[in-house]
Amino acid sequence: MVILKYIATIGIIGYFPLAPGTFSSLIALALFILLKPTPLIHIIILLIITPLSIFSSHYAEKLFNSKDSKHIVIDEFCGYFISVFLTPFSYAFSAFILFRVFDILKPFPIRKIEYILEGGVGIVADDIMAALYTNIILQIWKLFYYNP
Repeated sequence: MVILKYIATIGIIGYFPLAPGTFSSLIALALFILLKPTPLIHIIILLIITPLSIFSSHYAEKLFNSKDSKHIVIDEFCGYFISVFLTPFSYAFSAFILFRVFDILKPFPIRKIEYILEGGVGIVADDIMAALYTNIILQIWKLFYYNP
């Protein structure tokens, strides 16, 4: 189905010649800023986007005939929304930077997860791990430095 490929590539974003994953995360950042989701809405977004990311990535990977094709960027979009879950709204840009650093550098065990898991689960799992690293750092930061 063409719609799943379109979702996995977030339209034309996945075809950008430079940094399509970063642009996907930027779109997620912009949407997060526009929506300013409450925790309940944020959970609903995650419950929709996470399985959709796995399913569309799995399908698109078969169409591109390439393991974790660079054109598949829905995983970065999903990862960003996990990165900012239950963090102060003012941390949105910091989450973007941290998430991209973890997603690009892939510290242990992120790189290993990317290769162990297959299909859409493997494509999305490394971004979920990068997002969890980001979120943990932001939660610690919030404990020590956040004054609402």
